[in-house]
Amino acid sequence: METTTAKVTVYTRKGCGACMATFRALTKAGISYEAIDTTCNKTLEDELRASGALQMPVVVTPIGRWDGFRDDRIRDLRDHLAQQASA
Repeated sequence: METTTAKVTVYTRKGCGACMATFRALTKAGISYEAIDTTCNKTLEDELRASGALQMPVVVTPIGRWDGFRDDRIRDLRDHLAQQASA
């Protein structure tokens, strides 16, 4: 499986089960990502909340942003990136 190089950022927190599920699903889909731990960064967590995030992880991708574990959105992202790669 080829790993994509699109900019995907996952804001995470220590002990977050949904974050771990997101990491596993992204890896399984062949999508590379940067994980940013917000555990010790209250300012960043406050900024994420102010922008509408209700839970962790917060995932920022070329096709949008979501919070929580969203396997459906990861599949959409995988399909979008595959389509871009074949264009």
